[in-house]
Order: sequence, then structure tokens, then C-alpha cells
Amino acid sequence: MKEVGKRLKALRESISLSQVKMAEAIGSTQSSINRYENGQSTPSVELFRRYADYFDVSLDYIFARTDKPQGVIYEFKPKAAPEREEMRRFIEMCFDPQSPMNEKLKETLFRMMEENR
Repeated sequence: MKEVGKRLKALRESISLSQVKMAEAIGSTQSSINRYENGQSTPSVELFRRYADYFDVSLDYIFARTDKPQGVIYEFKPKAAPEREEMRRFIEMCFDPQSPMNEKLKETLFRMMEENR
């Protein structure tokens, strides 16, 4: 977490923001910000998201997985062949059941799978 702390501190200092102002901006305390930056404590997932949103950077950047603030663009290539049940389960879990377009989108993907056999 030392590297993450350094990244959080560098982001804050890049815009000359005090720890107090940073804490106010993301809903934390100055002492917590100090502990995060010194690697003594780990922010919650929500606070990491607030940092990323505040500085408009990716979580990959915050976690020092990349030096590109916009992060790494991943191209997902599932190992499951489209005709396999694994792919159907994957598609099922990718959609929000609350979305009104959920069923239509799933049906379209399943149809595309069948056409590509």
C-alpha cells in the first residue's frame, strides 16, 4: 500500500491541495488522509472511487498498475466458446436484471451466438 499512498499524495499535491481540503472533498478526515498517504491505512473501496472521480483518473492508475491516468484499456476475450454453457452463464451475469432492456440485449447476444456457430 506504500505505492498507492505515494500515488494518492502525488495526486493531491499536483493541484496544491492540503490534506484538510482533500478530506473535505472526499468526505474523510485529515488524519485519515495522512494515514492513507503514508501507507498506514487503506481507504475503503468507496473512498478509492471518490479519489478516482475527484482527480478523473482510473483505479488502475491509483493502484499503480499503470502510469497512464486514464488507465489501461482491456479487451475482454473469454476462453469459453460461444456455444458453451459457460458463455451463456457469463452473458446472464453481465446484465442488470432491473434494466428494462435486459432481456432484449440478452436475446440479441444469444441470437448472435447462434448465428456464429
